[in-house]
Amino acid sequence: MPLCRFNAYSRYGIGVGLRLPHYDHILREKPVVDWFELLSENFLSEGGRQRVVLDQILEQYRVVLHGLGLYFGSAGPLDRDHLRKIKALVRRTETPWFSDHLCWGSADGRYSHDLLPLPFTMATARHTAAKIRQAADFLEVPLSVENISSYMELRASTMTEWEFLSEVAEQADCGILLDVNNIYVVSQNQGFDPYTYLDQLPRDRVAQIHIGGHSRLSTHLLDTHDQPVADPVWKLYAHAIARFGFTPTLLEWDDRIPPFEEVHREAHKADRFLASLAPTPAPGG
Repeated sequence: MPLCRFNAYSRYGIGVGLRLPHYDHILREKPVVDWFELLSENFLSEGGRQRVVLDQILEQYRVVLHGLGLYFGSAGPLDRDHLRKIKALVRRTETPWFSDHLCWGSADGRYSHDLLPLPFTMATARHTAAKIRQAADFLEVPLSVENISSYMELRASTMTEWEFLSEVAEQADCGILLDVNNIYVVSQNQGFDPYTYLDQLPRDRVAQIHIGGHSRLSTHLLDTHDQPVADPVWKLYAHAIARFGFTPTLLEWDDRIPPFEEVHREAHKADRFLASLAPTPAPGG
């Protein structure tokens, strides 16, 4: 299968989220890890332990930045001060790409600190794509947007989620960070076929994949990232790999975090799906 246009880093393999409970173990034991994903907002300050740890990690590992606070779908303009801090971190870490979420979360200078769903309309797609283009131009690094977990359907929507995600990616000329667990969670909560979602996305835009665990409540699934990846999500991941090819994959485990070795083993369960796909060498990959 030919290399996807937005997946120029097929050598990145399997990544693990860098989380505070694992700092000491990682710095002491120096485990073999393809790359670490860093939540960019955790490393924006100029001092403190986070920056000390960051510098030590950068001496030994490749890292990729993942954002939580650009809120491309919010009505107001991008926060330029926040963008400047992100850009400084992009340069410091030499991240090969940057990602954030396809959502909104701020209004009139107030921030929800949550990833809120957007109405799936063409007007929203145009607005969001324009802001993604602005951010990519400013950061000077390839940018991808991630589909979120949501627990409601907005009456204003005139498109499916996969149509909206595809439209935004095309208009913004950006990549897609495909969260397979989020697709499964939303499909079960809203009653659609998750395989249809995958099959309708453009092959040339999927740049990275997230996998993670979720919790089953009485009426809904909840995207908790606090346990191993469920079997239906692994099956969906296998379908995604078959469709999109060898794609850098990141395991998210953000609550009730077990020892690093357990997280690392869970992440590398993805190897059995990637093993049959030889990564395509790419300049800088």
